[in-house]
Amino acid sequence: MDTWSSLYKIGFSQDDNAQYAKPGNWNDPDMLIIGYVGWSSNLHPTRLTPDEQYTHISLWSLLSAPLLIGCDMEKFDDFTLNLLSNDEVLAVNQDVLGNQAVSILRENGIEIWAKDLEDGSKAVGVFYTGDSENPVKMFSWDGGKSNKKVVVNWSDLGISGSQNVRDLWRQKDLGDFIEGFETEVAHHGVTLLKISDNQ
Repeated sequence: MDTWSSLYKIGFSQDDNAQYAKPGNWNDPDMLIIGYVGWSSNLHPTRLTPDEQYTHISLWSLLSAPLLIGCDMEKFDDFTLNLLSNDEVLAVNQDVLGNQAVSILRENGIEIWAKDLEDGSKAVGVFYTGDSENPVKMFSWDGGKSNKKVVVNWSDLGISGSQNVRDLWRQKDLGDFIEGFETEVAHHGVTLLKISDNQ
């Protein structure tokens, strides 16, 4: 089902499966629901917002999940193609260690998931999911203007010292940071980062 509720319930409930993930043993939280989805005459553009689609691909990549395309490839638009062809995001999904991300913080509608990568860096997803306990607060009633500032503390990731932070969707280095990094995340959106030790 191409809804935020379905994406949220399936994607953000995979934490316990991390212990089983390894090369040849992949967690499968189901097909992607981006682009034109549905069957036969029911084909329609996904009901996910653009921010929700970024969350979808980011989370599945962090989970090392199979990226099974469930949409009509003849109806690819530039946005959908970008979601499926960002080489830096795909590298997180395809990392040879085969680790699955785990949740390191879950509070006040914020989720931070982190995954160790083969090169010693970490892929980190910072998600603003809304309040899952309160259905009214889970959705954005102001047209998606309720962005949230989130601080990612190095201590929560088990790292310290100077770290280089790279935004994987924008494919842009954001600089070097000592104790943590602050980002602003859209409602139902994500900031997907690669964090690498400078030392």
